[in-house]
Amino acid sequence: MKDKKSIPKTEVEWKEVLTESQYEVLRGGGTEAPFTGELLKEKRKGMYTCVACGNALFSSEVKFESGTGWPSFTDALPGSVKYISDDSHGMKRTEVVCSKCGSHLGHVFDDGPIEKGGKRHCINSVCLELEAEA
Repeated sequence: MKDKKSIPKTEVEWKEVLTESQYEVLRGGGTEAPFTGELLKEKRKGMYTCVACGNALFSSEVKFESGTGWPSFTDALPGSVKYISDDSHGMKRTEVVCSKCGSHLGHVFDDGPIEKGGKRHCINSVCLELEAEA
């Protein structure tokens, strides 16, 4: 993303500021291949933000290894995401989108750690940037 101060309003503007793979997932609702994302095995502490607009989404404190092939988080920061019913591909799922720019991030499932609320936010690496702690 070139400039996170202003959020593009048209799909043409999004295509100008996102890479092809970012656009496919964030704006097209796609999914990156499992076990390919750069942030899957990331262990540094910090804040995961939306690559499209810079909105803070997830703390590294709630990231966990789910074995699914995508970065997984037990919970999003309050107000950072919206949840939308998704019945595509013959499945009943809940889509997770950035509350600031409306970009697709992934889905949330009810198979996360029980002791941490039971949710698994399954998020595409290409949608995230890590602002690592110094």
